[in-house]
Amino acid sequence: MGMSVGSDSAGKKTRATPQMNVTPLVDVVLVLLIIFMVVTPLLSKQFWLQLPKQDDKTAETPPKNETVVLTVKKDGKLELNGTEIAKTELRDKLTRVMAARSEKAVYFDAADEAPYAVTVEAMDLARQGGAKTIAILTKSVMAGTPR
Repeated sequence: MGMSVGSDSAGKKTRATPQMNVTPLVDVVLVLLIIFMVVTPLLSKQFWLQLPKQDDKTAETPPKNETVVLTVKKDGKLELNGTEIAKTELRDKLTRVMAARSEKAVYFDAADEAPYAVTVEAMDLARQGGAKTIAILTKSVMAGTPR
């Protein structure tokens, strides 16, 4: 804040009049504007998701002999077509299974209470194992109940 102190041209004493210095305010606002302009494009992320159309007449459960179903249980354990498998063996097993198939699709089923980190890691391992498409199941394959 600036202040004007002194006398006028007639020699009379005048009161001090405060004057607002807006330069620091403008500097701060411009810096914030530049920061927001730089950060905003980095915040937008896109994740494409194709949800299956659900038809009441047809069951969503794929035929068992032609598909690979990767399941994550509530406690974080992994199953491949109903057989429990360790995380370390999953990629190698999927590589062998996918090599024999023309359709490189894995059906993914996770329990509602399954740890998020384990489910994402399982999908990453499936992709590394050769799965081109990971189809998320909305109904449980084993019980046939909605997720």
